[in-house]
Amino acid sequence: MSQQFRELLQKVGSGQHTHQDLTRPEAALAARLMLTGEATPAQIGAFLIAHRIKRPTGQELAGMLDTYDEFGQRLAPLPPEAPNPLVFGVPYDGRSRTAPVLPLVALLLAVMGQPVILHGADTMPTKYGLPLVDIWAALGLDFRALALTEIQSLLQETHLTFYYTPRHFLATLPLTEYREQIGKRPPLATLELIWSPYAGPARLVIGYVHPPTEKMIHEAFQARGTSPYTLVKGLEGSCDLRLSQTTIVALPPSQPTDYLKLDPYASNMAGPDCVLTQAEDYYQALRQLLYEPDSAPLALRQAFLWNGGFYLWHAGLCTNLQQGLELARQSLQQGALRQKWQQLQSRIPIS
Repeated sequence: MSQQFRELLQKVGSGQHTHQDLTRPEAALAARLMLTGEATPAQIGAFLIAHRIKRPTGQELAGMLDTYDEFGQRLAPLPPEAPNPLVFGVPYDGRSRTAPVLPLVALLLAVMGQPVILHGADTMPTKYGLPLVDIWAALGLDFRALALTEIQSLLQETHLTFYYTPRHFLATLPLTEYREQIGKRPPLATLELIWSPYAGPARLVIGYVHPPTEKMIHEAFQARGTSPYTLVKGLEGSCDLRLSQTTIVALPPSQPTDYLKLDPYASNMAGPDCVLTQAEDYYQALRQLLYEPDSAPLALRQAFLWNGGFYLWHAGLCTNLQQGLELARQSLQQGALRQKWQQLQSRIPIS
């Protein structure tokens, strides 16, 4: 048993009226003791559920991020002349109701020379949704066996890469089992959203659901001096914008416009959100969008254009949203996404 961890557990788990928040160094220590296994399983399980009930603070998240940076392998910075990457943070337990378009948006951004880093793991509790790594594998791009040097080369040569956490951040693997056993997402799930596997300057784009999460992330990033970043109240906590209603996008509070309200009706892009039914049907629809975009399901095509147009604009690759929508449409019709996908296939060994 770790006596140090016991003292930290007593602070966060003392009850509604007597619990105490951890300082940033204490939270960093708690994360270190969990990642190294110095805390016992009983201590870790108790801490994760107590911390969820108490709710983490921004300072606590900042401290845990400090430890994640220390223990996780990270991609090296790109050359100074390269654009800063977009690092997308989406829930590791995946999507179960709506069809993700982020992989195709990532291809689009890479076509335009914008580096993109995605990260994630396999099917995970508590949602057991469709993870990004499975979507890529279904498209013939299996990132799971790649070494860190290989995903680094992909980023430099193709402007797109995927950081597979179970291979490159092994210390987090034992903590996955606790999600199954406690039956709830622990605060570590928020860490996965906001941790960057890239060691250089980047813009983090992070999906979230609940307003308290937005506040925590702002506070954590302010404590760590993280900027720029973008928080997207997207579908199922992802970075995907809705077609069915306005999506709220939050920027750092120091910026003149703290919020963007992206209304698909104002851009004639509104419609039903693309439903995720059978995974194989969804994979087939993605392939149609790459090879025969006009025959692909309308909702998926619309979702790609709406998201692609926004992220092109948000990354500074065009001057306004309407221009972004047109660039996304042209890239799709002219086969540029398919060519980028084929470029990636030529560089990833078949497992």
